[in-house]
Amino acid sequence: MDAPEIIVGLDIGTTKIACLVGRKTEHGKIEILGVGKAPSLGVTRGVVSNIEKTVQSIRTAVEEAEAKSGIEINVVNVGIAGQHIKSLQHRGMITRDTIEEEISQKDVDALIEDMYKLVMMPGEEIIHVLPQEYIVDRQPGIKDPIGMSGVQLEANFHIITGQMAAAKNIFKCVHKAGLEVAELILEPLASSSAVISDEEKEAGIALVDIGGGTTDIAIFHDGIIRHTAVIPFGGNVITEDIKEGCTIMHKQAELLKTKFGAALAQAAQDNEIVCIPGLRGRDPKEISVKNLANIISARMSEIIEHIYYEIKNSGFEKKLIGGIVVTGGGSQLKHINQLIEFTTGMDSRIGYPNEHLSSNTNINITSPLYATGVGLVAKGFEQFELLKARNETISTRMHSQKNRGSFFEKIKTFFDEKVD
Repeated sequence: MDAPEIIVGLDIGTTKIACLVGRKTEHGKIEILGVGKAPSLGVTRGVVSNIEKTVQSIRTAVEEAEAKSGIEINVVNVGIAGQHIKSLQHRGMITRDTIEEEISQKDVDALIEDMYKLVMMPGEEIIHVLPQEYIVDRQPGIKDPIGMSGVQLEANFHIITGQMAAAKNIFKCVHKAGLEVAELILEPLASSSAVISDEEKEAGIALVDIGGGTTDIAIFHDGIIRHTAVIPFGGNVITEDIKEGCTIMHKQAELLKTKFGAALAQAAQDNEIVCIPGLRGRDPKEISVKNLANIISARMSEIIEHIYYEIKNSGFEKKLIGGIVVTGGGSQLKHINQLIEFTTGMDSRIGYPNEHLSSNTNINITSPLYATGVGLVAKGFEQFELLKARNETISTRMHSQKNRGSFFEKIKTFFDEKVD
């Protein structure tokens, strides 16, 4: 990569693989220099199921992004999702030797690093450790303890875990495509940084990213992430339902959904009919738009009930002033806002990833489809600023490599040995 201030986000989704190249403008906004997109053939429900096909798709997307941006891509920030992602709450504590010295970033890092040593289930590894609030000498509710005096430093953490094999497969695909992974980022976290403002995070909000194979949820309150979940349903299930219900081809079902689909059956006209060409000289098929809306509405309601269950589960249902923000490809379905409001009784809006983008960005990139990709670039810049602030070299990760769940170390050494 020519200049360190160019960051690349690689969104490996179930339906598409998107590669976005971005840089910061002088006003601190992100300018997207090039976008590459390829159909994702080797991914099911957010998890890699065919290495070779995924590598091929990554190469296609990266080459397109390189051609459009004129930049050679070597290092990428990759998103991880899938049903195996779980989140848990944990409390950690360290005791300092002296009260004379102020609490420094080093102490906070030591506490976070300690969390990576937690014993997980076999085959699981910690992906993110997110501090929620700190407690200094039993004084709770501290957002930033740096500069304070105290002996005992505690913190409540939101810990996100995932299967080691799933992450390893992502690393393998990216390596085989001739790239290096700078950071592995949870997709709902990435999407949230692209579509939600800090003010909304403060008020309390649920981000719902409806993708092709999975639906990701991230719940924020008081500016802190409180809950994350991945539901193994998405837009593809709706397409399958249309295919079965109308007995048509998968490709036609997808087109019907995107062009004529609506999430509310009541809003569809009774007399509206779509004609689909028959197979090899057979008669064309007539499909009522009302029927189509009924099929979509039934499945969409089920997905929204799952989402609502997760929101209730988090215990923040009554505290989310900002309601629900829907993003991802599934949010482009007509009347989805109304269906969400009917089902959950919460306010909802469509999230466009223009939170950090500069004003001259191509209109296509501000589509909810690219929310995760833009978020991965935004998160990459966040990490970059953090490292810059600490005067560390850009190649190292945010926390010391030594104990970083040893997970990244294992994977990196595994690939380095292979290369040698």
